Amino acid sequence: MYSRRWVLSALLAGAAVPGCAEAPSRSPRPASRPGSSGASAGGGGTIVEAAGLGGAVGFVVMETGSGKVLEAMNEAVAQPPASVAKAMTTIYALDRLGPNYRYTTRVMVTGPVQSGRVQGDLILVGSGDPSLDTDRLGDLAAALAARGVKEVTGRFLAFAGGIPHIDEIDRDQPDHVGYNPAISGLNLNYNRVNFEWKRGNKGYALSMDARGKRFVPAVSMADVSAVARDTPLFTYKRGQNRDQWTVAQTALGKGGSRWLPVRHPELYTADVFATLMRAHGLRLGEVSLITALPAGTVLAESRSEPLSDVMRDMLKYSTNITAEAVGLTASGGQSLAQSAGQMQAWAAAKHGISSRFVDHSGLGGDSRISAADMALAFRGARGTMLPGLLKEQGIRDAKGKEIKGHPTRVVAKTGTLNFVSGLAGYIQPASGKELTFAIFSADTRRRDALSMSERESPEGGAAWTRRARNMQAQLISRWAGVYT
Repeated sequence: MYSRRWVLSALLAGAAVPGCAEAPSRSPRPASRPGSSGASAGGGGTIVEAAGLGGAVGFVVMETGSGKVLEAMNEAVAQPPASVAKAMTTIYALDRLGPNYRYTTRVMVTGPVQSGRVQGDLILVGSGDPSLDTDRLGDLAAALAARGVKEVTGRFLAFAGGIPHIDEIDRDQPDHVGYNPAISGLNLNYNRVNFEWKRGNKGYALSMDARGKRFVPAVSMADVSAVARDTPLFTYKRGQNRDQWTVAQTALGKGGSRWLPVRHPELYTADVFATLMRAHGLRLGEVSLITALPAGTVLAESRSEPLSDVMRDMLKYSTNITAEAVGLTASGGQSLAQSAGQMQAWAAAKHGISSRFVDHSGLGGDSRISAADMALAFRGARGTMLPGLLKEQGIRDAKGKEIKGHPTRVVAKTGTLNFVSGLAGYIQPASGKELTFAIFSADTRRRDALSMSERESPEGGAAWTRRARNMQAQLISRWAGVYT
């Protein structure tokens, strides 16, 4: 039985990322590589040993220009990449779609507009845009209203055929975690709905909304009720056209909010769009989903930022749905496994590496790649936009604090699952040789032993992650000081 304090802390936690099942532990590629025969763990081995992470730690650092491996340890051991996989997805998507690719969300009509009346159906058309939010949807509604539309004689339809509908990214996650939503051709707010609660004299007032910065429309296709229990924290029931939640009342306290995942993103987006249109005087009927898009006229549209900007935000905030939606768009696959398999084949052909990907975000714990192969992919992508899209990490001191103004830059992608931590990127000195590196750590036995209820915030997980990140910072500081 969990304490009320633990349950409340779990309720408010929004960023912990759980792990999943184990896959093959070694890459089929040989450990030996050109220029790396003399490489060893060196002083990095001492840093790894001091971290006391358990499981396996593998790393490699090489000269970006020549590919010469300078230091390595367990570099051929394939491990879960966690969100470092998003860097591979970025390289893949930019190669397949181009940096200027944009998603478009449109409003179409199947008949003429006469005196403000649509003589036919009105269709909300999605292309898979993972970055669409309530504010942009509100602007789309305003653009339609500006065309003078006040009435629709036909139906309100929604088409989400841009990418396939997928119920959730990874089945081995708790139902209520916001980073594991459904995916479809119509996505909104990263397919999360805001659940807010306030305690009053007569109990709790609970609400669901799709808040943005400028608009806060209520949501009707998702509901939640408080139940007198301690655990489980949440329960979820999938209705035909609804998401139905219950929450343990003892965990709520005075008030708060958190994002819950949406399992019917097409209906969610259409629901919010209809609410926004009511503010402009247009009342739409109940939406119907269609699988084939009829001929029609586009009255309004909303375009995403260029793909390069979308991917920069994804790498910064590590949004899982962005990685999956963009990966699906790039591959044209009909499932995450199929799409990830196509990226895997592309990586082998493009960069000569061996890997196993089950998705594009790294949330699924069955993905595997070695530090050596990930570093090779990063080195191969040096001439692409990837380095400029990665988040700056900085050089840190022995206590893990960033050294402000340090002349050496570190740009990299982090990755975290329960008892899994990864980091890969570039060490860029003010002068001297640039280095490419990858560091993977995983205690898969400890991770796999977690029950479903433990996976959002496991005991000892935060401390393990801190030690892993401190180890990474010490390795990078060593390499920057010795090899650049």
